[in-house]
Amino acid sequence: MSKLNVFMFSELYEMSSGISSKPEQAGHGAPFASFSTIFNNYFLPDTLPDLMDTTEREQHSYSIKKGDIFLTRTSETLDELGMSCVAIKDYPKATYSGFVKRLRPIKANLTDERYMGFYLRSKFFRKTMTNNAIMTLRASLNEEIFSYLKLYLPEYKEQKKSGEFLFLLNSKIELNNQINLQLESITKLLYNYWFVQFDFPNKNGKPHKTSGGKMVWSEELKREVPVGWEVKEISELVSDIRTGLNPRTHFKLGTGTNYYITIKNIEYGRIHFDKSCDRIDNNALERIQKRSNLEKGDILFTSIEPVGLTYLVHEAPKNWNINESVFSFKPNYNLLTSEYLFMLLSSKGFNDLCRNSSTGSIHKGIRITPLKAFKVVCPEMEIITEFTKIISPLLSKIDNNQKENQKLAELRDWVLPMLMNGQVKLP
Repeated sequence: MSKLNVFMFSELYEMSSGISSKPEQAGHGAPFASFSTIFNNYFLPDTLPDLMDTTEREQHSYSIKKGDIFLTRTSETLDELGMSCVAIKDYPKATYSGFVKRLRPIKANLTDERYMGFYLRSKFFRKTMTNNAIMTLRASLNEEIFSYLKLYLPEYKEQKKSGEFLFLLNSKIELNNQINLQLESITKLLYNYWFVQFDFPNKNGKPHKTSGGKMVWSEELKREVPVGWEVKEISELVSDIRTGLNPRTHFKLGTGTNYYITIKNIEYGRIHFDKSCDRIDNNALERIQKRSNLEKGDILFTSIEPVGLTYLVHEAPKNWNINESVFSFKPNYNLLTSEYLFMLLSSKGFNDLCRNSSTGSIHKGIRITPLKAFKVVCPEMEIITEFTKIISPLLSKIDNNQKENQKLAELRDWVLPMLMNGQVKLP
């Protein structure tokens, strides 16, 4: 096992506060590292997504250089305090938020920026951070805490090898995420082209409406629809709508290894099985399954804000199930396919219907009864089948990329503590 060197955080880095900006400065000007960008990323993106109108003096005082570490300095909860983000290159003219602290290396070749990006997000350091934070009305990170935090680091050359390896894993995860965003855009564009603009390919391969295909006025929808398409209620397009189960007196959260999926874990075409998921035991999983009866081909749909996030179940779940705020739609396979129903429920038009019909004072949401009564246009099965042939591989690719990311993240998080304590060394 390699020897670990112990440093005081303040021996290696100097701390600085961020810029105090005004609302009118935001949205234009030079690159800007916002609280959100720092909170949600191990490393600063290649291009910062936000802008801030800043002076040359501010750009000098609040600069961002390779090796800089940014820590969120305030949060509603302790477990979200001191979330780190590291710069692996210089960002000319960029500045950073006043809601974060910048840690700039004092000496060269003592810490590797890529290694530090993972070290500071590790369970070990996160526990150290929360144990030393102060909590008043909000959690807060101050320079006093920074002065007595300790870092346990391997030799610099070992940091570099570990950092490069972990960064490769993380880069593959990011690449998969970028591919999924592109695939998501393509699937939505195809759905819109076929079933909103009604320019699906006709028998001659030409766009139906643009090439003069027959349309008829629908009094129910107050718009023209292709001849032969019917207007149906959602209740006709599904065989059942179910929900998961609330713990209450039924079971206890955090007692097992199975995932308990809530609205925070669902994104378009993806479920995030990560530390944000609550856990349940096998008995709880069995009880929920009796209510939800999740099967391959079901579509999950979040019923409270944010309403309308969807996931197509590609295979029957074995170690996860849903809570009561997630609906499970079971397709009526006589009228449509799972893939088409997924795209319909994910569409902007359907999402608008749900938001306009949502009720509730604390948590606005859509109820099953009004949802079943929504009227939508239903294409002929032949067209749905052709659409499914195109869309199905794209949706499967999104799901496979997400599953690969889950395995890569598990590998990263499994090997990280062994690299940190010197139990494993890379060749």
